Amino acid sequence: MSVLVLPRALDAPVDQLQDIGPKYSKLLAKLGIKTIRDLLLTLPFGWETYVPSQISSLVPGTQASVIATVVSIKPVVTPRRRMRLVEATVADDSGAEMRVVWFHSPYILKHLREGDRVAFAGVVDKSQFRGRPGMVNPQHERLGEAGETAPQRVGGMTPKYHLVEGLTSRKIAGWVELVLPLAGHLEDLLPPEVRERHRLLDVADAVRLGHKPASLEDFAAARKRMTFADLFELQAAFAMMRASIAAEPATPIPFRQDVGDAFKSGLGFELTGAQRLATRDAFRDMQQSVPMNRLLNGDVGSGKTAVAAACAAMTHAAGMQTVVMAPTEILARQHLHKFRTYLEGAFSDLKVELLVSSQSTAERRRVRTSAASGHCALVVGTHALIEDEVEFFNLGLAVVDEQHRFGTRQRELLRAKGRGRPHFLAMTATPIPRTLALAMYGEMTLSVIDEMPLGRVPVETEVIDPEHRDLAYDLVRKEVAAGHQAFVICPLIEESETVVARSATAEFERLRKDVFPEPMRMGLIHGRLKDKEVVMQRFAGGEIDVLVATAVVEVGVDVPNATVMMIEGADRFGLAQLHQFRGRVGRGSATSRCVLLADDPTDKSLARLELVARTSSGFKLAEEDMRLRGTGELLGSRQHGLTDAAMDALLQPQLLDDVRQEAERIVQADPSLNGQPALRAAVVRRLELTSIS
Repeated sequence: MSVLVLPRALDAPVDQLQDIGPKYSKLLAKLGIKTIRDLLLTLPFGWETYVPSQISSLVPGTQASVIATVVSIKPVVTPRRRMRLVEATVADDSGAEMRVVWFHSPYILKHLREGDRVAFAGVVDKSQFRGRPGMVNPQHERLGEAGETAPQRVGGMTPKYHLVEGLTSRKIAGWVELVLPLAGHLEDLLPPEVRERHRLLDVADAVRLGHKPASLEDFAAARKRMTFADLFELQAAFAMMRASIAAEPATPIPFRQDVGDAFKSGLGFELTGAQRLATRDAFRDMQQSVPMNRLLNGDVGSGKTAVAAACAAMTHAAGMQTVVMAPTEILARQHLHKFRTYLEGAFSDLKVELLVSSQSTAERRRVRTSAASGHCALVVGTHALIEDEVEFFNLGLAVVDEQHRFGTRQRELLRAKGRGRPHFLAMTATPIPRTLALAMYGEMTLSVIDEMPLGRVPVETEVIDPEHRDLAYDLVRKEVAAGHQAFVICPLIEESETVVARSATAEFERLRKDVFPEPMRMGLIHGRLKDKEVVMQRFAGGEIDVLVATAVVEVGVDVPNATVMMIEGADRFGLAQLHQFRGRVGRGSATSRCVLLADDPTDKSLARLELVARTSSGFKLAEEDMRLRGTGELLGSRQHGLTDAAMDALLQPQLLDDVRQEAERIVQADPSLNGQPALRAAVVRRLELTSIS
């Protein structure tokens, strides 16, 4: 179907476009592209430049485009591996020939025939066939007679879009071509004076030049404008959130020295200097009528929960309640144990309850009644806490752990459980460099716990060549024989034909059968498993010796008896994520080991893993992860709704400062953004809210 050039078409779903049905709309949704507006605003992340060339001048390993005639084309089955491919011989006007091969593309035989004049664009194969150059899986476009038609879709500058399996950049570029006439109807969220001060393109020109630039300079200008706009929208949202929080008062929670002393005496260990500083920051905030809105950013095992428990104790002493929300039941149950340990012994009248969806109806009803009547001081739970039926008698403090796992709306629903606005404390175990944290969580004040508790022994980390995997197995056997337990992490749940990586299910079966047979007890856990909590409880209870797992155990798993973390496909994880896995061991008094094995042990991947092995600080690894892989790898750019360019720009302090000042200037002059409807609409979308009060 054709696209109507009407403003309202911008918010039409992409499946209204030609050739986009349910299949492709689902794939695009994985990239955050649900509407025509999304398609227009999602620029390529880069460009391939294919230099027009004659076959005789092709250089192996370079990108080039060639216009040639198909001399022969046929299906081929390789004799050794029985792979099916399409092979063609093509010749340009000089008579020079080139071999072209397509794997897994039988449809090529329907599109191309002998005598067709075709434009090809791709990487020149480094291995020549019978003395001729070649290309593997090149882009191609059929042309008319010689001199009649120039290629329109291949050669020159070709966009590179982010993809998922089943999509190609060429498909996305074709859909963009259909909707590009709508670019002129996009509302510009950047005020004219801001664009003028920073010499930025308007949104229509940025979109046109971003998708179809005449030069790399055009693309750079478009990317600069879109980057600024992304950050501006985010900082405007932060400014409005700060103003909204300040406008709705909280009940001050006074500091009491006797409560602090009782809490510390009941802990059984000394708080670190960083923990004491973070606790003082929170106590100072909680004494104000402006609600606390603080982010507690700490390394694995740095003791964030103890800080939250201290705040809960002070809240209870003021006659108010605390709620703690975690992203998984595994983590919620661990928090339940820790909060009870830290609080119930020191304060006889302080009761901690659990609310999760797996509980019986009667148990959930009992906990809801206890919270609503004020008979419990603290409720720990998962998303079950934000259900409509859950109420609190007098909520004074809301705590969210792994706060990046929750959307803005979910956090607001939790805050709304109080009669007034409760104080708010967010925690994250992903160490985030301070500048990035301030940029990504600009509506919050920041506390950093960068000091480990006394007696915490660093985990010994070693990179092992996959050929010497038996050394890792021997280590697991030795530790299990000594009464300890081990993790084996795999990057996938099930086998994949397209990715070389050990899957959790296949590896579990192989290890159980060939490597760790009975009497060794094994378990399997992954995100699709219904009984994750049951398996985790069995592991924590010592009923499982070796737990094969995916990234579901990245955070919140606390099993002091586990002393080995063996990570398969370690090169497929980010440095910060590997550090999170490593933090699952070394929680007891015994020496612990982390073993890293690469699926693709190149010099580059091994160098990254060696960096993990010699660096124990999560903050240093996070900074290195940003440098090597970009900020999107650390926090997830899709998750935060930022483009790659905007995520990378978070490393530019001056740009961030400029954007923040511009956003604050606009919001101060127009707190509800009524005079900036485009910006207001964008902020509403970003905050996942239906309106801004």
